[in-house]
Amino acid sequence: MSTTTTTTLPASTTANNLPTAKTMLASLLRADLTTQWRNRRASLLVILVPTIILISWKGLVERIGGPSVLSNCITVGLMAIGLMGYSNTTARDRDKGIFQRLRVTPAPTWTIMISRLTVQLLMIIIMTLVLFLVGYQADHISLNPAGYALGLLVAIAGGAVYLSLGQVIVGLIKNPETVNVVVRLVYFLFIMTGMFGELGMLGDFVQKAIKWSPYGCVNRIVSAGLAPSTWTADTSKYLLVTIGYSLLFIFLGIRWFKWSTK
Repeated sequence: MSTTTTTTLPASTTANNLPTAKTMLASLLRADLTTQWRNRRASLLVILVPTIILISWKGLVERIGGPSVLSNCITVGLMAIGLMGYSNTTARDRDKGIFQRLRVTPAPTWTIMISRLTVQLLMIIIMTLVLFLVGYQADHISLNPAGYALGLLVAIAGGAVYLSLGQVIVGLIKNPETVNVVVRLVYFLFIMTGMFGELGMLGDFVQKAIKWSPYGCVNRIVSAGLAPSTWTADTSKYLLVTIGYSLLFIFLGIRWFKWSTK
């Protein structure tokens, strides 16, 4: 069961002595990190799903390569964080009126969202590092230092797609229960069409079409990032499309987002 932490503003806040945006951001970040820690069981589940897939796909390492197996699992984890984690938490807190209460404080609105996104960024880093470790220990997937570094960077870039997509869903739908249902459906469809389509199990047409989907683009840049020597001009195109998806979803998510369900 989730727990919500109410943000405590600096005691020095007065009408004539407002805290700086940096102070407010630090206060919000502490509160959001505390909330994330109290909801650590949900966070562990987000990491557990791609970890189980990674272990179960051990037999595919020789067939499609370690970076490909690892990139698919990282992509699934990114979806879980952006869709299952961020969007559900945002919808629930909005329904409880937390955003409305924060907006009447001296905190600039941008600090509220930056704080929450920073926590999700930390989750992406932790999830990716865990999969690196499990991949090495369980599947014997070994990468060079450049692969680990670049893989982490492109995982962050890919995570932005799903965080912004989650923002779009929350912007379109006010009811938190409906948000929960929709993100689960989108998550399931992405896994089914993405993972199985990439492996050619859904036919040639789906396999070709999935390349330019959010799943396909993110999966390809992560796979190439894990093996930098395989990065090509096509990979750069996938990266540009990934950035395009993020910018589009960010624009729509900000435009449609409501701070209150009323």
